[in-house]
Amino acid sequence: MASNIKGPGIYLAQFTGDNAPFDSWESITRWAASLGFKGVQLPSWDRRVFDLEQAAASQTYCDELRGVARANGVEITELGTHLQGQLVAVHPAYDEAFDSFAPEAVRGNPRARQAWAVQQMLLAAKASQRLGLRNTVSFSGALAWPFLYPWPQRPAGLIDTAFDELARRWRPIFDAFDAADCNVCFELHPGEDLFDGATFEMFLERVQQHPRCCINYDPSHFLLQQLDYLQFIDIYHERIQALHVKDAEFRPTGRQGVYSGFQPWVGRAGRFRSLGDGQVDFGAIFSKMAQYGYDSWAVLEWECCLKHPEAGAAEGAEFIRRHIIRVTEKAFDDFAGGSSDARQLQRMLGLHEGAQ
Repeated sequence: MASNIKGPGIYLAQFTGDNAPFDSWESITRWAASLGFKGVQLPSWDRRVFDLEQAAASQTYCDELRGVARANGVEITELGTHLQGQLVAVHPAYDEAFDSFAPEAVRGNPRARQAWAVQQMLLAAKASQRLGLRNTVSFSGALAWPFLYPWPQRPAGLIDTAFDELARRWRPIFDAFDAADCNVCFELHPGEDLFDGATFEMFLERVQQHPRCCINYDPSHFLLQQLDYLQFIDIYHERIQALHVKDAEFRPTGRQGVYSGFQPWVGRAGRFRSLGDGQVDFGAIFSKMAQYGYDSWAVLEWECCLKHPEAGAAEGAEFIRRHIIRVTEKAFDDFAGGSSDARQLQRMLGLHEGAQ
């Protein structure tokens, strides 16, 4: 049954900082509400606004956190666990690059770092339950990503082995989230082993269609891959439980295409843009979401290679608000209808008594 999308929301990960109003939970929630946002997605690793360990252990802390948000005019939409999810699986080629996502105590020690990441996800399940949240948004991590392009040829079984191991690592996390009545919604993203529909299906099969294995739909990543992001909703709408509203553009040239030639963001053929400045058809996206009864949050994730983040946030709240469809409760031609009964239906079909 169709229902109304919640929003607008905003992911705070790109905005938290050391200066007001971005340096505390009190001030950043007030700032978000002042722009017209109704919800905030909370980066679970940023102690300037959130203490994950305390949230997992203390209902009082969670109640106070929600109370401050509501007093300032917003709700918590989801916990963002991207950094911790990323570290559940890291190929050795990326060990040093991803060490900065973890505390100093486990840097340089991949086994300890991975154990820390899993524990963080388990804490996020408990914290989500205490906060009354239905979803967390996350990354899957990656073991197979360095072998994305099949040259040199991949040995038989390499990708299967990677996905088998990825599934093994995530199953206990899914079980913990199931106990917390919360979904893990993967942002299908380059750099992760789950980056499109095909890879999601490979993973979903290996976790035995686990009900907590879901999708955080972000069309910007699909546009940059040249994937049909509207048909994606038709195929996977039952698994889409979270939504990032992020724009992008793809303008290939004679010099570069999807891979973008190692250029900086401003010079890439594919680049992220503020809402309304890119090529994503959000009118069609919100229509499909309404059609399939999506009833969770529409959350702005601001990323743009040109526009200032605060300008993008201010424009984004109104952009999302305008696109949210209030779903109709009646058909547009109901005025022309009439009552009916079983005998009338029989007569109209020529099935009344005595008909051949």
